[in-house]
Amino acid sequence: MRNLLAAFVAGSILLTALSSAARAQTPAFPPPNSGFQIPENETLTYAVDWRVFPAGTATFHLQPEGANVHVTATAASIGTVNLLFPVNDRYDSVFDRKTGCSSEYRKQIQEGRRRLTGLMELDYGNHLQKLHEKNLVTGTTKQQTSRIPDCATDVLSGIFYVATQPLQVGHDFRFPLADGGRVVAVTMKVEAKEKVVTPAGTFPAIRVQPTADAGVVKNRGNIWIWYSDDARHLPVQVRAYLFWGTITMRLTRVANK
Repeated sequence: MRNLLAAFVAGSILLTALSSAARAQTPAFPPPNSGFQIPENETLTYAVDWRVFPAGTATFHLQPEGANVHVTATAASIGTVNLLFPVNDRYDSVFDRKTGCSSEYRKQIQEGRRRLTGLMELDYGNHLQKLHEKNLVTGTTKQQTSRIPDCATDVLSGIFYVATQPLQVGHDFRFPLADGGRVVAVTMKVEAKEKVVTPAGTFPAIRVQPTADAGVVKNRGNIWIWYSDDARHLPVQVRAYLFWGTITMRLTRVANK
């Protein structure tokens, strides 16, 4: 996720958007809307374009695990981009459907010559975040422990945690996000209602912008996420304006199984 180019090309724009926040005073964690129904056994598929060129595909799959929801994300480069910089990533996250609190986040990264695995565990009883990472190319490992608040999300669960909020235009909200051995504050600006056309259909949507005082996206461009303006709040489109071009991620398919 630290390699911005790889993240966007692979289709993991949403993850980058949420992990771009800087260190800040930890905000409170607004609980999910009690009436919101988190999807179960659902797969969302996206096409990713760089300027006018196809660049990658991405998927999100949600499945129930008792009181929790398990989210799996995959990202892969295609076409010419795959020849220049092949990407094949997988991310897994588990969060509590009632509180929104994340408990575990895993990643398996293959980006160019880079090979990395990672596990982040959130121990709320002891207010600790435990990070374990291994570079499969060099064999080096990283272990880190840091403090966390009573509840936090992560860069994957955070995508669907945002969907559980009311998303009312003009009503921004903030939340703590655990990422890479630290806790950062993310502000979501709920900006406007717009119509969005995707391969999966045309959606009335709510445009939301993640903002930060610093971080990987600071001074490099802007990112917007469009959630469907209905009870589901599906993430239907993401667009990033960066110094090296525009990246767009559009929903192509919703499958339930």
